[in-house]
Formats: sequence, structure tokens, C-alpha cells
Amino acid sequence: MATGNTKRFGLPPAYGLQMAFPAWVARFNKVVTNPILRPVAARAPSFGVVVHRGRVSGRVYRTPVNAFERDGEFVFALTYGPDRDWLKNVMHQGRFTLIHRGKSIELVDPMLQRMDEPPEEIPGPAREILRLANVRTFMLARRA
Repeated sequence: MATGNTKRFGLPPAYGLQMAFPAWVARFNKVVTNPILRPVAARAPSFGVVVHRGRVSGRVYRTPVNAFERDGEFVFALTYGPDRDWLKNVMHQGRFTLIHRGKSIELVDPMLQRMDEPPEEIPGPAREILRLANVRTFMLARRA
């Protein structure tokens, strides 16, 4: 689905960046689940809220995500693939704020990375879910 946009993210078109979950799930989550999860995701382990500015609108958005800390950087599981507006906004700006476990953290240098297996820093149950869902694309970003 996102193969046309992979060049913009510095990845070759045949990189295998298909969406792990169906598009209708992403739309449902955006409208129904995300507003409910936002307050919980800002404090829950393995989650966070990405605060980003729209590339076109300039509006500030808050998007719940799967976020895992490792050695001064964060790993984000791209469960809907790389063709998401929040990710495009973050990549365009080159920096963003993550609210993780109730704290605001400034992150910079976002980059996409394909991994055959979810990283070891992701807790076992979450890693297994990501493996079963065929999530292979992750975003990495380091603390500012």
C-alpha cells in the first residue's frame, strides 16, 4: 500500500512496507479508539502519545502509539505501516514530543527501519503480538 511513498522515507520501493492491520481498523481507531486511549496511552507502559504539527494545516495533533524505550532512543511499532499522517508529520518536522509515562520527552532524528523481528526491548507479549501481526517497520527517534 505505501510502496509509492517509501522513497520519501529513504527506503527502496520493494522494502515490503505493507500495512500490518487493515485500513478500516486504522480509520476506526482514529475516530473511536484514539480519543478514548489518549489519556491512558500517555501514562501506560509500552504506549505514548506523539504530539505533532500538521504539515499542511499547522494544527497540533496528539496520536496514541506503541512506544518502547531503549538506550536513549524510542522504538515505535508502525502497526498501520508508514503511510500514516502522524508519521509523515513527524518525518517532515524532524522532531516531536512524546508523552510517555506521564512525562514530555523531546525526540529528534526520526528514521524508519525494517526489522525481521521486533526488537528485544519490546516486552515479550507485545513482541509476540507484533510478530503475529507481521509488523516489520518501526520508527526510531532519539532524545533531543
